[in-house]
Amino acid sequence: MNTLVTFLGRGRENENTGYRETTYEFPNGSQTTTAFFGPALAKYIKADRIVILGTRSSQWYVLVENLVNTEELSTETDTALNALLQAEIDEQVCQQHLDEVVDLIRKEVGCDVVLCLIPFGKNEDEQYQILDVIAEHVNEGKVNFDVTHGFRHFGMIGLLSTFMLGRVRDIDVDNLWYGAGDMRVENITPVLNLDGFDRVRQWLDALNRFDATGNYRVFGQLLTKDKVDGEYAKHLEKAAFYERNLNLPAAAREIREFRSVLRTPLSGASGLFQARLSERLTWVDLKPLSKQQAKLARQYWERRDYVRAALFGWEALVTQECERNGVNPTNYKKRKNQDVLRAVQYDWQLEDEQDSGQYREACEHLNGIRGALAHGTQPTDRKVIEILDDEEKLRQALKYIFDLLLPHV
Repeated sequence: MNTLVTFLGRGRENENTGYRETTYEFPNGSQTTTAFFGPALAKYIKADRIVILGTRSSQWYVLVENLVNTEELSTETDTALNALLQAEIDEQVCQQHLDEVVDLIRKEVGCDVVLCLIPFGKNEDEQYQILDVIAEHVNEGKVNFDVTHGFRHFGMIGLLSTFMLGRVRDIDVDNLWYGAGDMRVENITPVLNLDGFDRVRQWLDALNRFDATGNYRVFGQLLTKDKVDGEYAKHLEKAAFYERNLNLPAAAREIREFRSVLRTPLSGASGLFQARLSERLTWVDLKPLSKQQAKLARQYWERRDYVRAALFGWEALVTQECERNGVNPTNYKKRKNQDVLRAVQYDWQLEDEQDSGQYREACEHLNGIRGALAHGTQPTDRKVIEILDDEEKLRQALKYIFDLLLPHV
């Protein structure tokens, strides 16, 4: 199902058609002459359905009159049209008026048509109502938005709708369209595809989601849309899988493979956010492995993902001990033999000659927090129980532990 959502305003440029009749030129060079852009656009994109949204003062009667041959109407239909005309004059059109004439438009437009009344959007509640109406009538397939007509703020509502439908309904938002009357030259109005604005919105959303979750998958589809080879995008997907399973060497390998793409400027909206994406991948440049793990422990702490923060924090401690003893930290059997608790009690050389008790305690608390969060079990240490009882206490405890025990990166 390919749906076009378009707005109907109150054009006053022509007393007969409301809007000025103009020739619209589409991106492929084809042209069509009409006063109402929405139905013409529906034909251009081969829409299965067009949802026309307007207020009680929109030019509903003029729309019908321009699309339908009114000379061959039945008495009943003519009565309905006259009622619509009077309601439009009085600016009191209701949904029943629209329901009684919608079949006329369906026959002429050649696809399913929905005429729907919306409020003016004067306040927050009315703006939410408009979004609700759009969500009600667009619930499957893909959708295009036309923001040519209607109040100017309807264009912003249309753009917001692309975000809402993409996230809440998982609907593919195809394009955002605008018949640029203010760019008209010799009565030729260019039709603009505003998809670039929506791509920027998608990138902002992806960055926010990544900063909240640390999942590189959110970038894959956006990169391929901007002509990045899909095989390179898969490196990010694999990196997400490995990192979330604590396999940092494999995750770093996949990210290094992907980063070759970033050596040259990216096209489209991806180019605008190339530097931001690069910044989020710099942890792979840290050496040794313990610093990578410590960096991610702090990043997940900032995201309030305390499970991964504690897991990476503990892994950083184990890796640090492996590195100190010349043991390969990726060798599971040798790694398992590293007694971190013993090491911080007896083996760490403290430059400030402080008692190692605070280090031992911090290490025990991190181990207890990690075990409780990872396994969902009740810790036995009363201090750990107290820490896990309050988020702020947990945040402060992990920050203190990380600052005390982990490499500073």
